[in-house]
Amino acid sequence: MPAPLSNRTIALIKATVPALDQHGLAITRRMYELMFRNPAIAELFNQSHQDAAGAQPKALAGAVLAYARHIDNLAPMAGAVERIAQKHVALNILPEHYPHVATALLAAIGDVLGDAASAEILAAWGEAYWFLAELLIGREAAIYRDLAAAPGGWNGWRDFAVEEVVEESSVIRSFTLVPADGGTVVRHRPGQYLGFAFDLPGTGKQRRNYSISCAPNDRAYRISVKREKMGRISNWLHDHAVPGTILRVAAPAGDFFLDPASTAPVALVSGGVGLTPMVSMLETIVAASPERPTFWVHGALNGRVHAMREHVRALEARAPGVSTATFYAEPAEEDRPGIDYDREGLVTAAFLHAHVPADTVFHVCGPKPFMRAVIGGLAGLGVPEERLRFEFFGPADEHPAAVFQTETA
Repeated sequence: MPAPLSNRTIALIKATVPALDQHGLAITRRMYELMFRNPAIAELFNQSHQDAAGAQPKALAGAVLAYARHIDNLAPMAGAVERIAQKHVALNILPEHYPHVATALLAAIGDVLGDAASAEILAAWGEAYWFLAELLIGREAAIYRDLAAAPGGWNGWRDFAVEEVVEESSVIRSFTLVPADGGTVVRHRPGQYLGFAFDLPGTGKQRRNYSISCAPNDRAYRISVKREKMGRISNWLHDHAVPGTILRVAAPAGDFFLDPASTAPVALVSGGVGLTPMVSMLETIVAASPERPTFWVHGALNGRVHAMREHVRALEARAPGVSTATFYAEPAEEDRPGIDYDREGLVTAAFLHAHVPADTVFHVCGPKPFMRAVIGGLAGLGVPEERLRFEFFGPADEHPAAVFQTETA
């Protein structure tokens, strides 16, 4: 645990809130510009988030501002620290990477604020940065140790071979992955994801996270990937990954997962490719506690893009506690109501709230608009935060946690 921040540092950080409110985005844009001059650091980041709209710099600007505003009470940051640490482990972030961020952040503050960034202000921000960095480094070290010690576990990158490719819909393919060394795999928690390192012609080094779409086991993982229109990695996987293709994979990570020991009713709510962690959870429930009250609700555009429909129905048939509802926003001509889907339109919080017991725990994953509507709607209907769990990939500027509090990471 790092030493507590000094009272003087806390006061100086609080004093910078107005400047960060006004210039925070300029600071973070400059910070990324400085960091990305080092190719080894640039490859740690998902470059699709460094878009023209500035999604990632905007998200970081909000996080830095929130950190400054709450620097005198950091207890609410525990959840954010865990979420960031899990993401870092999946991307194989190491202690030696942190000084590069510190250097770029302090230089960016100085460049943007000019004379207002006094030596005392920069020293305070250096202390504040390293306080948070040491929290993350400590938590990440513990996760790395646990993964290395677990049966089938490992640290860093491990080669996996594609064993099978399955066309799940017109836009989603599943890839079953087995260790190239013939060993076992660490059992993931249902809902977690894998980190991947790619080095492809024309795209260079890229890192991505993909949710695991199978129940925990000792032999293999499955990921189910949507072909995105501008997705460099998703398009490569769809076009080039075949049985025998080798991928570099980090051990499972993530703080969004099902608690198999719980007996509380559960709702698995997904939109589009957000169904991938839910399939892992559903397979786990069917295998371990088929009587557990479980409501699967999935939204898709239509049957052409609806992945794993028959697989989910087969799971439902095996578990008396499981019931399902499928929404198609724009059913295709061949889609049959009552057969291929249950309702036309969008999944709504009101529908979910009306069809589950009061003590249901909701697990939600999907596109950002879907997440905002479902999480925000359920919160507005009085569902407490502890019963709303969700996975969110992408910049934090639109993270659903904002419905409860100011996002801090």
